Amino acid sequence: MAVTGETTGVPRRRPLGVLLVNLGSPDAPTPRAVRRYLREFLGDPRVLDLPAVPRWLLLNLAILPTRPRASARAYAKIWTSEGSPLLVHGRALRDQLARRLGTGFVVELAMRYGEPALAPAIQRLAEADVERILVVPLFPQYSAAATGSAVEAVYRAAGTRWNVPPLEVLDSYYQEPAFVSALATVAREVPGEQRPDHVLFSYHGLPERQIRKSDPDGTHCFASNTCCETIGRANRFCYRAQCVATSRALAAELGLRDEDWTIAFQSRLGRIPWIRPYTDEILPFLRQRGIDRLAVLCPSFVADCLETIEEIGIRARDQWRELGGEDLILVPCLNAHPKWVEALAGWVRRRA
Repeated sequence: MAVTGETTGVPRRRPLGVLLVNLGSPDAPTPRAVRRYLREFLGDPRVLDLPAVPRWLLLNLAILPTRPRASARAYAKIWTSEGSPLLVHGRALRDQLARRLGTGFVVELAMRYGEPALAPAIQRLAEADVERILVVPLFPQYSAAATGSAVEAVYRAAGTRWNVPPLEVLDSYYQEPAFVSALATVAREVPGEQRPDHVLFSYHGLPERQIRKSDPDGTHCFASNTCCETIGRANRFCYRAQCVATSRALAAELGLRDEDWTIAFQSRLGRIPWIRPYTDEILPFLRQRGIDRLAVLCPSFVADCLETIEEIGIRARDQWRELGGEDLILVPCLNAHPKWVEALAGWVRRRA
């Protein structure tokens, strides 16, 4: 059911549809549900960007026979009575954004993989007689594997309709002031007794080959140690460069000195090279520097999920303590924080 605002907003003859799109999660923390989700997720050629036959062999002979059981155990550690944290936070964001926007807007949530699915969400917006649909990918930094896949799937789902609705896609917002300010606000809300010695910005990783494919000329990415220092034509779609830009903007907003923060990348899969440094490998280096209390922010995720709660909040914290660190503080994602809702509402209204 579509969610509409409860307060007066921008008057319109027909409402503006807002479609929030995130990645997705299994329906349940069970091997069967996880296998179904991984088959859809890793079967996407933008995620496992291999030719069809090698992708099928890797997925069906190497990943699906073993990974669902281990992933189900991880999901079970974070599952709530309302379901997956990603879905719980997504619903809360949908509801809070609708209330913030008020009348004249209809807000829907959909997942690229799993439920709630894209096609029914677009159907509900069409039934609400929206003037057009503003697609909001919940991925601050652009990647072909996440943003690109989600936008492609939206176009495909919308294109199957007899009356294809007008679509507009919100650009990546990796260094938008409102986004950075919202992240900083959440970080500042960490209790005083948990103040860290150092801040680690941990982003979801990507294979190096996907970064290279984002370079239109194939001559910039990884050509030097400074290839991500600035963003121009050659790397305007570079996920790694956008992560660097987010980190710098956030560090400046938080008043951090250069020596007070570090960037790393998590969640790698397989043996091929992924973008570095790796989060699990940077932790020993930080301990060698004498850091005891480490705060970790995950700015590529707008909602807490398996990768933040379990991978960082449980596994990375255990690793940190085994290394002799005093504590690892996981700073929550934006979730449905009022500052994040305010930022989204501002972007939506400017496009109304």
